[in-house]
Amino acid sequence: MNLEEYKGVYVFAQQVDGEISGIAFELLGKAKDLAKDLNTDVTAVLLGYNVKGLADSLAEYGADKVIVVDDKELEVYRTEPYAHGLASVINEYKPEIMLVGATAIGRDLGPRVSARVATGLTADCTVLEIGTFNDLAEKKELPNQLLMTRPAFGGNTIATIACPYNRPQMATVRPGVMQKIDKIEGAKANVIEYNPGFTPNNKYVEIVDVVKSVAETVDIADAKILVSGGRGVGSKENFKLLEDLAEVLGATVSCSRAVVENGWLPVERQVGQTGKTVRPSIYFAIGISGAIQHVAGMEESDLIVAINKDEDAPIFDVADYGLVGDLNKIVPQLTEQLKAAMAEK
Repeated sequence: MNLEEYKGVYVFAQQVDGEISGIAFELLGKAKDLAKDLNTDVTAVLLGYNVKGLADSLAEYGADKVIVVDDKELEVYRTEPYAHGLASVINEYKPEIMLVGATAIGRDLGPRVSARVATGLTADCTVLEIGTFNDLAEKKELPNQLLMTRPAFGGNTIATIACPYNRPQMATVRPGVMQKIDKIEGAKANVIEYNPGFTPNNKYVEIVDVVKSVAETVDIADAKILVSGGRGVGSKENFKLLEDLAEVLGATVSCSRAVVENGWLPVERQVGQTGKTVRPSIYFAIGISGAIQHVAGMEESDLIVAINKDEDAPIFDVADYGLVGDLNKIVPQLTEQLKAAMAEK
């Protein structure tokens, strides 16, 4: 493999029902940073049917070029045609870096594409940066490598991984971790249309019907205010204190990993390396000690308020405001005072 042939930072621009997913804009923001360090450009890869009209929106969030693969076989996501389409783009245009969102679609697509183009894939990354890889076996330093950081061993440690001898360097990235750039109003896409051809075979599943869930699920990554509880809350029933506070603030209740493991709240409410990464305007950390796995998922919050009876709890190291004491006394008082303050308005 001639590594010199591979240039550019590429982003899989996931779209569903003709709407670009938010993770695509987040990845473009990160791609701009990586491309600047490598003195290269950013390309979005858009797969779908009748999706060319979405290209300008990708340019508005940082794409220098947009490769559009438009075909009827791509109207609804299916593993085989999408894997064929993205792998064909990689083989044709040879990107140095290929980023995919760690969504349900991305986690299905990424590994299959990496296998087809014979490269590695680091899954569920939380940090991406350009740096030097030290090859201890060969006793040499390799500059300008994509260093991909992700939680490992169930979130108990953090691993930084490189793919120095194969291209592209591929990673799936957790939604909510990267930040999109400010919108470039009026930006127009430099569109490249490419279609490798799609021939249905016995690997092409047939979509008989699509049934959209009518149940409302909570996405804590979108919340502006989060009231988050940890093991220190004590019990499932005690989360009523946090729910009362959240109701006054118009907030959403979230939690640490320990809470999910105890069965007090469902996994979709979990913040942290093995949960979701969040960036709310205000984050209440109540009864949360502040283990590194949890902090990694919320430390970018605009304002962090911690309540814990242990004055030495690590959570106070990242908190803007800290209250040391019994949450069973502090939280109800805080809730009542907020109610009174809002009633006066």
